[in-house]
Amino acid sequence: MRRIIVPVMAALLAALTLGFARPTAAQAAQTIRFAPYIDITMTTPSLTAAAQATGVRNYTLAFVLADSTGCNPAWGGTIPLDDARIINDVRALQNSGGQVIVASGGALSPYLEHVCGSADALLAAYKKVLDTVGTNHLDVDIEAAVDVAKVNTALKRLQDERGTSISYTLRVQGQDYGVDPFSVQILQDAAARGLDVVVNPMLMNFGYTGDWGAAMISAAEATLRQMRQIWPNRSDAELKRRLGITPMIGKNDSGMTTTLDHARALRDWANANHIGFVGFWSVGRDNGGCPDGRVSPTCSGIAQSPYEFTGVFKGFTG
Repeated sequence: MRRIIVPVMAALLAALTLGFARPTAAQAAQTIRFAPYIDITMTTPSLTAAAQATGVRNYTLAFVLADSTGCNPAWGGTIPLDDARIINDVRALQNSGGQVIVASGGALSPYLEHVCGSADALLAAYKKVLDTVGTNHLDVDIEAAVDVAKVNTALKRLQDERGTSISYTLRVQGQDYGVDPFSVQILQDAAARGLDVVVNPMLMNFGYTGDWGAAMISAAEATLRQMRQIWPNRSDAELKRRLGITPMIGKNDSGMTTTLDHARALRDWANANHIGFVGFWSVGRDNGGCPDGRVSPTCSGIAQSPYEFTGVFKGFTG
């Protein structure tokens, strides 16, 4: 009896500690088409608060980095991966039928992709993240030089072992060029290894002429042209299903402003082309708390209603 009761009690205690049961295998593997980014290191808004306000139940958690001990994942590099506030929030979302993508990398360091010294170590770090959060969706946001072979080796093994859905979020060089040359190298190596990825250009902070909304669409189309060169044997429909887009709502870091009209045009283009994924940066900015044009992590810098951009992009049907 003891051999049976003790493991069961341990599982029950773990569930009670976190507040919710872990997601089912089907939840962990569900296809995610729309998942705005949320800076999970910030205490507000919570996942559940955003979901209750908008009806959107899938989010991308930003960002997992390496902590001060080395190749050990932590939220923002400082908050433990199993932090009760974050994990309880994730479990509550999953318990309501939602799911999350975990994003590594981003604009800050230290990247796991830098600190983990081998593909084996990086793979173990990725597995730890997915197991702790209870998802099978990983986004790798590359905004710095990395060892491409190491990263893609780890990701290919992860996908082979678990069927993990993997996206690469990458910098855009220009509206007519698409993602930058290093990002192209990452994708070429991924293709050579047979790694299946969603290509998610960051439609933000790149040089452009004319209308910003049209420039974002042009950059997405340029990325699709690059994908045709990298995966020449895939149909246009297949490539579009592997294309994502992620704009920055409101005032961007380098001066341009993504308006609600721009967001609607981008959503309509995404629907017309049946692309694979839409996100945006970020849920915490999706409010009109600073309509004075500032760049802030907690408001969009423009006049808007709470979660108005979420409402626009929620109309993406894939």
